[in-house]
Amino acid sequence: MSHPSERPSAVAIAVAGCVALAVAMGIGRFAFTPILPMMLHDGAVDLHAASWLASANYLGYLSGALLCTFVPLLWSRLPGRKPIDGPALVRTGLAGTGVLTLAMALPLPAAWPVLRFLAGVASAMVFVFGSGWCLTQLALRGRAALGGAMFAGPGAGIVASGLLASALVAWGRTSALAWLVFGVLACLLTASIWRVFQTRAAERDATSLVDPSEAKAGDAAPAREPLPQPTTTHPHTEVATLAFAYGISGFGYIVTATFLPVIARAALPADSPWLDLFWPIFGAGVILGAVLATRVRVSGDLRIVLAGAYLVQAVAIAIGLALPTAAGFALGSFLLGLPFTALTYFALQEVRRLRPHQVAATTGLVTAIWSIGQTAGPPMVAVLLRRTTAVGAAFTLSLAIAAGALVVGAVVFLVSSRLWPRTAAG
Repeated sequence: MSHPSERPSAVAIAVAGCVALAVAMGIGRFAFTPILPMMLHDGAVDLHAASWLASANYLGYLSGALLCTFVPLLWSRLPGRKPIDGPALVRTGLAGTGVLTLAMALPLPAAWPVLRFLAGVASAMVFVFGSGWCLTQLALRGRAALGGAMFAGPGAGIVASGLLASALVAWGRTSALAWLVFGVLACLLTASIWRVFQTRAAERDATSLVDPSEAKAGDAAPAREPLPQPTTTHPHTEVATLAFAYGISGFGYIVTATFLPVIARAALPADSPWLDLFWPIFGAGVILGAVLATRVRVSGDLRIVLAGAYLVQAVAIAIGLALPTAAGFALGSFLLGLPFTALTYFALQEVRRLRPHQVAATTGLVTAIWSIGQTAGPPMVAVLLRRTTAVGAAFTLSLAIAAGALVVGAVVFLVSSRLWPRTAAG
């Protein structure tokens, strides 16, 4: 995309961020969802083991997010420290994602939890440092609106992984081959954006991952969008409320995102042509939602927008429960995906507003709370599966709990907007 000595353009940065998130999230984290039915068919895992295997990945994501929270804070207190090289950490995370995905093809089931855990750590590194650096660089170039499009990456990865898995199922291939194919794809995509995250300009601007205010004025384009300034002091309680409410979305979506193909197979005829399409439909919703997010004014109160996004996801889950048909699952999948990464984009804009000089650490904090929420989902399903002989009943209760949690999250955002009204000063 760009020569290592060149300063990457805003478009190159947005595309690189999009591809990086596609690899880290769409493949490194969510490839497990369309591959899970194949693993079940191959006898590699059962549903109970699959729940804990998913949790290993989510626990890794939580651990990675915590590292991304505290390492910048500790690093900034060291004497004579150099700025953290965020782009280098992004490259490390992307390379790790490809290698760890390839390793899942090995017939070593005892090692799979460790591999999924490490893949979660790598995904968190890419998400926190990659999205933080890209959003800051786009703002410095006066192209902040491109940040929303960047979050179409996970949706693109989900669509690609879903369609690839569907094709492999149609060809009668094994889950091991699926992991191998996804690993190769992750490596190829990583190679395509490698230069953007190793430019000299990128290394100069890497300070933005520790403190956006440290970005050198000479590195910014003449027409720039100013970074948020701390003209208003936001209490820790307001930040904690944002983190808590954002964390609820992790719990709210995860049951569907992990078990959607399995849930559909339990409700629909075995010969239904839709069985392997609901996950790509979810991804298509993610892409459209990310594009639409670029049309939302970030200068408004995004907590209202976030509350609306949560309610859309709650309705999406309710549709799947009320209409366990192909049409119901398709509509529910699309609506669930629509605000999936859009709400992440809006939440990160809130992070920049509340803590403009601690973006990386605060992003890591809210991501960690979100990870706690999603980590709790699969174990809940595992417990309910053990307590009932009806798989469908366990999934129904799990989804109802998830939808209720999303409604609670929406209420928290609305209350927050009343307790701490947004002013012109921030």
